[in-house]
Amino acid sequence: MPKPWENKLAHEAIFKNHYELLGVKHGASAGEIKKAFRQKAKQLHPDIAGHTAAEAMRKLISAYEVLSSPERRFEYNRAYNRFVKKAGFNYRTWLNEQDDPSCQAKLVFFELLHLEEEQAIAIWRKNGGLHFCMEKYMDREDWLDCLFILAEELDKRASSFEAFKLLTRILAEERQTPHFNLFTPEIENFLKTIVWHRLKSQVDEETWIDCMEAMIGLGFPARDEMRFVRSIADTMEKLRA
Repeated sequence: MPKPWENKLAHEAIFKNHYELLGVKHGASAGEIKKAFRQKAKQLHPDIAGHTAAEAMRKLISAYEVLSSPERRFEYNRAYNRFVKKAGFNYRTWLNEQDDPSCQAKLVFFELLHLEEEQAIAIWRKNGGLHFCMEKYMDREDWLDCLFILAEELDKRASSFEAFKLLTRILAEERQTPHFNLFTPEIENFLKTIVWHRLKSQVDEETWIDCMEAMIGLGFPARDEMRFVRSIADTMEKLRA
């Protein structure tokens, strides 16, 4: 039988931002964030809170991963303060009650910023997934931040092709007018990690060639571009065999 406080622990993370989830202030130091994470993690350990707290633990870890990285913390703060803080918590309820693409696009971002990733992905796919032109309904900065977080979550769920498509769009936009700036190298490394470690097993040879062609011209160093070209040649040779 669940302990009286078990449900509270399992559900306390719902619709909280990363700082509220960890129980720290926005100006908290790296040491304070680490200490708060350890204390919360102990509370949510299966031996104490039971297995029903697994989802709360997952969200806690996700929040800590973001806030413990200076670059990711900066991007999260910028996105959250710009998109959510100005509207308030009731913004989610209002968005949920609407049935138009603009509100659906914003709801995807809102859910992502509150670690409701499954819900965000479900909404995104319901509205067309890769064919959902969210850039029509969001400010450019919100759209780019939303796409990056969405790509991360898709890749975690073995949907690396969708993540790849979103990340190539982000980088193409970034080359034209920088938004992520110092965070851009992390995006580039994330995209290359997907390409060389996960993507090939999820697509056929012709799609792989298309992906390699998409990588060429995105501003990667010549060494990387040569690797993309060689992979295209090797795959075409395999198709002819």
